[in-house]
Amino acid sequence: MEPRIAVAVVTMGNRPAEVDALLESVAKQDLAPARIVIVGNGCRLPEFARRLSLPGEVTTVEVEENLGCPGGRNVALARLREFGDVDVVVELDDDGLLVDADVLRRVRDLYAADPRLGIVGFRIADEHGETQQRHVPRVGKSDPLRGGYVTGFLGGGHALRMAMLAETGDWPAAFFFAHEETDLAWRAADAGWKILYAPELLLQHPKTSPARHAIYYRVNARNRVWLVRRRLPLPLIPVHLGLWTLLTLARTRSLPGLKAWCGGFVEGLREPAGERRPMRWRTVWRLTRLGRPPVI
Repeated sequence: MEPRIAVAVVTMGNRPAEVDALLESVAKQDLAPARIVIVGNGCRLPEFARRLSLPGEVTTVEVEENLGCPGGRNVALARLREFGDVDVVVELDDDGLLVDADVLRRVRDLYAADPRLGIVGFRIADEHGETQQRHVPRVGKSDPLRGGYVTGFLGGGHALRMAMLAETGDWPAAFFFAHEETDLAWRAADAGWKILYAPELLLQHPKTSPARHAIYYRVNARNRVWLVRRRLPLPLIPVHLGLWTLLTLARTRSLPGLKAWCGGFVEGLREPAGERRPMRWRTVWRLTRLGRPPVI
């Protein structure tokens, strides 16, 4: 049986034109999704289905407060589980755009060919076709057009197998923003699921900096500490945090940013990190062989 595909989009209601454009690009796919779920993260949503002639079953969900990106995606996943008729969910940033009409069909074919494929990461590029290096899921400078198995993926455009999520659990909602993809990827890898970077699957997305978010430095530090407390074997925690601290001190040029980072670091040490489920050493070795040891 071919995998049944759903599309999920989370929005805070501040990009109505971009959301419309994204959903219209979904409607132009040569494989129509079985379902589309749109989550209003602390906002009201307009009517989409008839106005944009969207295919499949369209469901809108409005939540009272902004749950952050991972929390909002969990709302969409919960609704899809209630329906029980979807095998793979494609999650897209609300300011992204599917330029090619065959993205969903390619996603379906990739999952149909490999029952242990858990996550597929898309290539993110701006309107000029440029992919920022931080959007390539490999260490160092790497060709964004080189696909293959990797250890992480980008939250902006990706696909997740629902059976994998049933085993690994959903997004870490408490993270709110930053490092939630790594937390999920490490859990998937530890459970034996494959993560594929497929650059032929393009999501057009405006060129941005993560530091544009006011909370970036604090939550980036807090969530990094939470991540390693939750997922790394004990001997690797001080190694990872030590290397990461040195890199942060070398790269951060903003004194207010550095102060916020230090506050977030302390918060990550003091506050509960959630369930500790460290990856096995064989997973550490496998991630290292794939080019991304979990100590960096």
